[in-house]
Amino acid sequence: MSRKLVAYFSASGVTAKVAENLSDALGADLFEIVPKVRYTKADLDWRDKTSRSTIEMNNPASRPEIESLRDNVADYDTIYVGFPIWWYVAPTIINTFLESYDLAGKTIIPFATSGGSGMGKTNEKLEPSCPGAMVKTGKVFSMNATRQELADWANQF
Repeated sequence: MSRKLVAYFSASGVTAKVAENLSDALGADLFEIVPKVRYTKADLDWRDKTSRSTIEMNNPASRPEIESLRDNVADYDTIYVGFPIWWYVAPTIINTFLESYDLAGKTIIPFATSGGSGMGKTNEKLEPSCPGAMVKTGKVFSMNATRQELADWANQF
């Protein structure tokens, strides 16, 4: 049986709820991707061109630091990676997380929450951050996604 990890970044708690439900539904381990410098409400104001999130998302090389890394990622075969959709893709902290490990041979499955957009170019932007891994097409879930809905989706992989 393969070992599964649900790793997630949640700026407001919405993605955390979905990640926790997914982890419970799969019996998978759970890991929160915590930024070294936490995001404030002002940092997340996408309408402000000078906000931290806007600056990061406008710079493809941006890699916000992570507070701590998971020490046993090598033990997992499948990693579900969750995040809110920012500017139609994953926040660049997800690239930081992926680039922190050798993920060759692993299956990476993105999932997201969003106020209204789909996955956009998420896979295209994440694949270079995990060379040698198989990145599956992800899905956006509402904050009210049930464990059964998440399990039905996740068990197709």
